[in-house]
Amino acid sequence: MWKPLIAVAFIASSAAGSATAQVYPARPVTMVVPFAAGGSSDTIGRIMADGMRGPLGQSVIIENVGGASGNIGVGRVARAAPDGYTLILGSWPTHVLNAAIFALPYDPQNDFEPVSLVAAQPLLVIGKKTLPPKDLMDLIAWLKARPHTATQATAGAGGASHVAGVFFQKATGTRFQFVPYRGSGPGMQDLLAGQIDMMIDLAASSTPQVRAGTVKAYAITAKSRSAAAPDVPTVDEAGLPGFHVLSWHAIWVPKATPKSVIAKLNTAVVETLADPAVRKRLADVGQEIFPREQQTPEALLAPISRPRPRNGGRSSGMPTSRRSEGLLHRNRQPRRHVFSLSSRMRS
Repeated sequence: MWKPLIAVAFIASSAAGSATAQVYPARPVTMVVPFAAGGSSDTIGRIMADGMRGPLGQSVIIENVGGASGNIGVGRVARAAPDGYTLILGSWPTHVLNAAIFALPYDPQNDFEPVSLVAAQPLLVIGKKTLPPKDLMDLIAWLKARPHTATQATAGAGGASHVAGVFFQKATGTRFQFVPYRGSGPGMQDLLAGQIDMMIDLAASSTPQVRAGTVKAYAITAKSRSAAAPDVPTVDEAGLPGFHVLSWHAIWVPKATPKSVIAKLNTAVVETLADPAVRKRLADVGQEIFPREQQTPEALLAPISRPRPRNGGRSSGMPTSRRSEGLLHRNRQPRRHVFSLSSRMRS
C-alpha cells in the first residue's frame, strides 16, 4: 500500500520541481550592488535592473550592501540560496583584486556561478572645482610641491580607484593621502563639497559630474577619448602616456544555481545589452559593452581564473600567507597584469 503512495509523492515532487524551474522567475529578483548608492556599480546596476525586467517578466530590485571594499555584499550573495533570486553585480575589484588583498570568508572563483560580463570602463582623473591646477601636468606639479598633503577619495581599500591612485603615484613621483569610503558615491559627495582634493574615479560615476561642470577633469585613462566626455583628453594627450586603466562589471549567482536558471539570466542580460535604449544609457556614462561573443558564462571565467591557494585557504586564488605579494608589490604597488582584461575588449 505504501509503495504506490511513495511513488505518487515522488512523481508529484519531481513535477513540482520541474514546474518551478520552468516558471522561473516567479517573483522579483534581487541584484546586490556591493557599494553605496550613487557610485559606478550602483549606476550600472540600476541600468541593468531596469533593462532585465522585460526579458525576465519580473522586477529586479537593487539592494546596496556596502562596506569592506565590497566584501560584505559579495559575501551576502555567496551565502544566499542558489535559486536565481539573488544576483551579485561584481567587478574587477570585488572578484579579482580583493582576493589578493583580504582574507575572504568566501572564494570569488568557486563560490559563484558566472552569468555574463556586462561592460568595461576607464577611469577619470578629476579634482574639486576650486583645485588650482589647469591641466594634468599642472596637477602633477602641484602634487609634487605638496607631498603627503593632498587627498584622493577611493571607493575602498584595494578598489579600482585606490589601485589606480597607487599606480598614478608611482608613474608621476607624487605622494598624497588616500581617503577610503564605502563606495565612490560618498567620496564624490565630499569632492563636490570641497572636502577632498581629487579622485581617480570610474567613468560611470564621474562622467555625469564632468558633463555637469561640477568637477575639474584632467584626463581619461584610455587610449581614445570618450564619446560621453569628448572634451576630456586621454592620458597620452595630457602628458602621461601609457597610463591606461580599464575596469569591468559582471553578474554572478551563488554556486549550485541550476543551469536552466543561469541560462535564463544570461538570456536576459544579452537581450538587455542589445536594447538600444540600454546601450545609450551605458554609453552616456562611459561604458563599453562587451561584444556578444563575450556575453557568456564561459567568457566570464577567464578574467577571474587563477591557481588555487596552496594552503587550503578559502579566499580565492592567492596564498593567504603572502597575499600582499599576489597582485601588490611592496608599498602596495599593483602588478600590471591586473589590467590585462583591457586587451580582451574587442569592438
